[in-house]
Amino acid sequence: MNIFAQLKIDIQEAIKNLHKQGKITSVPDFARLTTEPPKESAFGDVATNAALVLSGQVGLKPRDFATMLCEELGKNDKIKRVEIAGPGFINMFLSSSYLMQQVQEILKEQEDYGNSQMGQGEKVNVEFVSVNPTGPMHVGHVRGAVFGDALASLLQKVGYDVTREYYVNDLGAQMDKLARSTYLRYREACGEDIGEIPEGCYPGEYVKDIAKSILSKEGDKYLNIKEEDCHLHFRDVAREHIMNWIKKDLEDAGIHFDVFTSEKAIAESGGVEAALKVLDDRGLIYKGFLEKPKSAKAPEDWSPAEMTIFKSTAFGDETDRPVKRADGTYTYFMPDIAYQYDKFSRGFQKLIMVLGADHAGYVLRLQSAVKAVTDGQADLQCKLVQMVSFSENGQPYKMSKRAGSFVLFSDLLNQLGKDLVRFFMLTRKNDTQLDFDFVKVKEQSKDNLVFYVQYAHARAFSVFRHAQDMFGKDVLDRLSQADLSLLTDETELQLARTLATYPRQVEQAAALGEPHRIAYYLYDVASTFHALWNKGRENVQMRFLDEQNEDLSLARLALVRAMTFVVASGLKIFGVQPVEEM
Repeated sequence: MNIFAQLKIDIQEAIKNLHKQGKITSVPDFARLTTEPPKESAFGDVATNAALVLSGQVGLKPRDFATMLCEELGKNDKIKRVEIAGPGFINMFLSSSYLMQQVQEILKEQEDYGNSQMGQGEKVNVEFVSVNPTGPMHVGHVRGAVFGDALASLLQKVGYDVTREYYVNDLGAQMDKLARSTYLRYREACGEDIGEIPEGCYPGEYVKDIAKSILSKEGDKYLNIKEEDCHLHFRDVAREHIMNWIKKDLEDAGIHFDVFTSEKAIAESGGVEAALKVLDDRGLIYKGFLEKPKSAKAPEDWSPAEMTIFKSTAFGDETDRPVKRADGTYTYFMPDIAYQYDKFSRGFQKLIMVLGADHAGYVLRLQSAVKAVTDGQADLQCKLVQMVSFSENGQPYKMSKRAGSFVLFSDLLNQLGKDLVRFFMLTRKNDTQLDFDFVKVKEQSKDNLVFYVQYAHARAFSVFRHAQDMFGKDVLDRLSQADLSLLTDETELQLARTLATYPRQVEQAAALGEPHRIAYYLYDVASTFHALWNKGRENVQMRFLDEQNEDLSLARLALVRAMTFVVASGLKIFGVQPVEEM
């Protein structure tokens, strides 16, 4: 239950009651009414702008309407007290009984707490990773992979029908280079001296592995076949090897895709021509000449040529974009348009793409293409992910570089484990720089958000183990019957208050596409729990377990159990397993 949404309903009912009582002449339009946390906790639990934005509709001054509304809200047993601030803001302090109702709700829903129907089952396509199948995944791909997966989980939690999709860019010059590189390494594996690998080819050791695999399975039969005659075979085999590696890395990272869509398959099925025809039928394609690009420094660097051009400026782009060259071949942009149209044709109108920050300049043209090819029916959101700087005690960190000039994704997972990597990658907003220091990531201190949250969960389970020794193995099964009214200490109430805000935190994070908000929220939960733990160390009366007072112990255990469900729920969004021991 989102307590802010519930209080919003209660405020509306209170205003309707004022109308029934004849205290206001009409029921106002509630569209601008909001309920949200106050900027400072001292100002209460829930703040509303009701009096400020609705007073004009009921013919009263904001303060006068606020006074009247506060009196009506004071009758609500969810609210302990109500205060007016400034020109007419209303701050509400929730009753302890209502807070404890939320704890009971958490115990009932467990890790499903925070689920909502905000998305109303709308289909969403989240495309992320989409690493070109020309080499293994490297550490530069980690953050986008983790962010995209967490975003998809977040959207699922609030009721969207999410499809995780990977776009396989298996056409074009890069794939031709991969095929040539593999062919050369194959001849080398057969014993031929190929000399230095030509510039532009892929020099990584992984290409040698692919070539050796081909030799092992198919022998040396391609030695007597011209390169152009076996080019497609080497391209397809290399692609299959690399995609298998990528899928293995993703599986090890706990990332699973629902769909792998091939650029090659779309092209071979006529998808590119179909998308171009849609644009042409809508009068968005023309023949013309583009201005000399800034990269052409001298006249001989560029010559005008008539091209097929898409009117992308009609949809907000900075310039129109060529989709077919003078020689009749498609530009790299046209297959991308076809891919977006393919998603739309499969029933997706809400599209999300996770892109590296270096693709920022590509966003406008993609969004314009989606608007054009779907006639405005689909919406594309692009989430940019900044790079990660890897270090150790502030110094650049070096791992193995078996892949060539980059560090493998699998190296990172092998050294730290998926949970630590995933959680830490989500501790900053996606479009800000992230510093990944191997020492700090493993540091066991309050300053390490990952450790601090997991430590709270592990500490709680140590309490449960002691409770089972003290009150019996079934003690956790009896928590739904606990008398939570026995919890009266402000620190206990603060933990319940923090837990009760979780559904709103989830919905806000989903609406903004910002999973890192859940990381910071979990830190707040952990911090409040640790404060309660420390209070018990200083004051024996505040300890979670008292063998002489089982009722109070059960109440405190219920609160702690609720905390673990919320932490586990948040970590589940991140694809991280909560620990029970540290």
